[in-house]
Amino acid sequence: MTTRRELVGGLSRICGDANVLWRPEDLLVYEFDGTIERSAPYAVVFPANTEEVAEVVRLCNALGVAITPRGAGTGLSGGSVPARRGVVIATARMRRILEIDPANRIAVVEPGLPNIQLSEAAAVHGLFYAPDPSSQKACTIGGNVAENAGGPHCLALGVTTNHVLGLEVVTAAGDITWLGGHVADTPGYDLRGAFIGSEGTLGIATKVVVRLLPLPASIVTLLAIFDTIEQASHTVSSIIAAGMIPAAMEMMDRTTLQAAEAGLQCGYPPDAGAVLLVELDGIADVVEPQATSARAACMENGAKEVRVARDAATRELLWKGRKGAIGSLGRIAPNYYILDGVVPRSKLVEVMARVGEVSERYGLPIANVFHAGDGNLHPCIAFDEREPGATKRVLEAGAEIMRACVDAGGSLSGEHGIGFEKQQFMPWLYSETDLDNMGRLRGVFGNSGGFNPCKLLPGGTGCGEMAHNDAAIRAAGPDAFV
Repeated sequence: MTTRRELVGGLSRICGDANVLWRPEDLLVYEFDGTIERSAPYAVVFPANTEEVAEVVRLCNALGVAITPRGAGTGLSGGSVPARRGVVIATARMRRILEIDPANRIAVVEPGLPNIQLSEAAAVHGLFYAPDPSSQKACTIGGNVAENAGGPHCLALGVTTNHVLGLEVVTAAGDITWLGGHVADTPGYDLRGAFIGSEGTLGIATKVVVRLLPLPASIVTLLAIFDTIEQASHTVSSIIAAGMIPAAMEMMDRTTLQAAEAGLQCGYPPDAGAVLLVELDGIADVVEPQATSARAACMENGAKEVRVARDAATRELLWKGRKGAIGSLGRIAPNYYILDGVVPRSKLVEVMARVGEVSERYGLPIANVFHAGDGNLHPCIAFDEREPGATKRVLEAGAEIMRACVDAGGSLSGEHGIGFEKQQFMPWLYSETDLDNMGRLRGVFGNSGGFNPCKLLPGGTGCGEMAHNDAAIRAAGPDAFV
């Protein structure tokens, strides 16, 4: 049986003593991500480069120790929670921009680079990186690749997989290889596409080649104010039906607006039933008439008022409120559980009614903030985990909402991934044959079960237990792996 001392010693030889954490107090912040599942690793290691990542993977494989990749830990599906403890490989030290090529509109970056820093660096060249999760200031490009992250401005431009051209990866077997490249089209099977969104079950990206886009010449941002979320939902379909694909269409309900305005003072109307944030960009000759049409659609569907951001500062304030809205929900309760389902736009009203019914039946407040344009819902269930039985009720309510999304012809995730949180729901969408074929892909990359275990696909010994193995650990001794 391998001891913790032997593992830590091996990790330290590869990455240095200062880049390995193993004391219990240091591991506390690595036992969870943005969801409510928790499990403490045996150690956390911070490699500096591709070669160190590969050596760490090979060491853990040789010792039979599970591996969990981790970016910034902002994920919202338990993807970076070490379900079988083991070692967390964190990419925080690998955060360089290796190249920005304005002529070819690409950049090469390391996985630990915060998302926003890429667009800030590209802006000097009149370019930007499109995927912009709400956690943009903290989340990393490597984590975005793992979850195929989206963001408010992905309605017209697509999510991460549409903007990543190539990846250098360390596979689950510890091999170093490239998937894709520096150009859009490469021959053969699209292993790059298979890797993006694989949630750390196939390997770890160590370099990422991304596509950059020109900054838009003109931007118009509208804030439409409604009495009801139903009116705002109908407006979404009306705008799309009019032939427009805005850069973004975001919706917030009254509960979210009140929390965001109290915490961030963004100028939101706290008494509104819902607001729709609509942004259009492109050349001015196209954007201006589109903005007029979008405003008309809002008014026709019952908007009380449609405001236009008068300058860049006002626009930034509106987006500050949207991107900081979820964090503001701490004013309602000490904990929240955010869901991530997708429904057809035509089903928004129906599914939002189901969300309201679940909220009432379980006696749990649910705040709604979501990417309305592509039907990507984010109901946030507010609760207090200190209340006996509260977490169980929240998970049951969440499962009902996810079932409602699937029943409406939707999906289990639009951008947060499946992770540990929703892997048991995958049979709602896929047959046993489908899931078996997905599982076979793991073996191709060398994952025999120990690389980010208990994530994405259902099943696996111990996957329902998370860290509830304290008695076994005590019996074997503090230095042993169980």
